[in-house]
Amino acid sequence: MHKLLQLQSALLKEIDKYEKLVSERDHFIDWERVHISSCAKLGYLMAEERGVEPILAASACAIHDYGRIITGKQADHAEAGYLPVQEFLKKTNLFTEDEIGILSLAVKNHSNKSEVGSPIEEIVKDADVLDFYQYGYKMARPEQQARLEQLLSKK
Repeated sequence: MHKLLQLQSALLKEIDKYEKLVSERDHFIDWERVHISSCAKLGYLMAEERGVEPILAASACAIHDYGRIITGKQADHAEAGYLPVQEFLKKTNLFTEDEIGILSLAVKNHSNKSEVGSPIEEIVKDADVLDFYQYGYKMARPEQQARLEQLLSKK
């Protein structure tokens, strides 16, 4: 689990840095801090249940909103995070090139809630909507609500 903690620590430092650089945000910055941690935990548990590598899945969940962290904007944040998160992950020295590819693709595709992706992408999408739900946020798009309802009907 040490790798995941190192990643989250590095990500929190990034949030601190961009908090000073980006003054206007669609979500308040403390939400980003909470969301990376709780999504990572949800992702870890889902990965164990689904037979997916839990550290990699939890890591993808932790970084999935990197685009929103660096831009402050919700619109197109998944695509905006794709290349920058690769550079961030390389600087951490925690992941192989293949793992960085998997993680950055999960960042890029996590907003496509109605499309089926890799098992890790699906875990990120599920953790994202469950985290919003557990904190009382409404789903902004119909495909988010549909994914949430599908998840909740399984329990």
